[in-house]
Amino acid sequence: MDNSTSTYPDRNSSNGQTLATMPENSLEVQAVTISLSLLICGVGIAGNVMVVLVVIRSKHMMTATNCYLVSLAMADLTVLLAAGLPNISEVVASWIYGYAGCVCITYLQYLGINVSSCSITAFTIERYIAICHSIKAQFICTVSRAKKIIACVWIFTSLYCIMWFFLVDTNETVYSNGVVVRCGYRVSRNLYMPIYFLDFTLFYVVPLVVASVLYGLIARILFRDPLPSNLSEQRLSVRSVSETGVTKMLAVVVVLFALLWMPYRTLVVVNSFMDPPYLNTWFLLFCRMCIYTNSAVNPIIYNAMSQKFRAAFKRLCDCKRRSDQSRASKSNVSVYYSVIKDFSSESSMKKDGSVKTDTNIRSSPGCKILSENSAKFVI
Repeated sequence: MDNSTSTYPDRNSSNGQTLATMPENSLEVQAVTISLSLLICGVGIAGNVMVVLVVIRSKHMMTATNCYLVSLAMADLTVLLAAGLPNISEVVASWIYGYAGCVCITYLQYLGINVSSCSITAFTIERYIAICHSIKAQFICTVSRAKKIIACVWIFTSLYCIMWFFLVDTNETVYSNGVVVRCGYRVSRNLYMPIYFLDFTLFYVVPLVVASVLYGLIARILFRDPLPSNLSEQRLSVRSVSETGVTKMLAVVVVLFALLWMPYRTLVVVNSFMDPPYLNTWFLLFCRMCIYTNSAVNPIIYNAMSQKFRAAFKRLCDCKRRSDQSRASKSNVSVYYSVIKDFSSESSMKKDGSVKTDTNIRSSPGCKILSENSAKFVI
């Protein structure tokens, strides 16, 4: 994504020009950006972590499709951590992460974005094989094969994105009241257009074309099958219903991917032919929030449309709650043990004659009641 958000000229006093005042985002922009970024990134990080945990920790959730969803969740986590959170600090001040942060964060942004797109393409193809070629799917759509494909996706994308280590740099702009540091580009933006169009084609257009064709074929298969007429067909249709539900859920993920990435992708293409480019602050904010939402919304879709994921999320939350209760009970046991130990020490002191006790008071009814109440408290 474009890290260079400054659209102001670099005016230097050495050229005899008057230094301009440092540009600052309005309080409204800062408040909206920080609030939405914290909300979306917080929900997205928590949700994607839960997706990874429920699939890894549950054997019955470890399917080929869910392996691709784990890859997608990890890619979305990378986007939220590398793009969403740094945006919070950048909207208030200038770039604070230095040159190393500039190249590494930019690399991780594009890595997460591209892996997310490849993961969507992978599970789309897997769904097509599972629905339209169910016999072959038993040998092709396996967990081991899915893991190998995911590893290849991450390796390929990691190598593809290495170029960003050499294409970005920190830029300093001197103003009359300070210096603004931005994470931007080494050369003119026009030289980056081939890279942008390559990204636009490989990681947006191609996945959407593949998804449109394959989901069209899947829909034709699903809607062409007649309703089951006997018991054996009804049993076979149970799995078909399950596969249909999963396919619908993943189709929603693809549609949202297309819609939420459209504003930013369109802006990049339009600005390639505009001089000066269109850089309205609120529209840029809208594009960024759409990207963050795309990385945060998938766990919500899984919870809403998949009974298995909903049950797995609930079990994960129940385990966390039981763990907290277990720690609380252990703490209470420690308190009770401490109280018992104190009473035992006091009894020992009485036997040794270290403490003198009035026999009249010890035999009084009030002391007896106090002793019984103390014993009940310890138990």
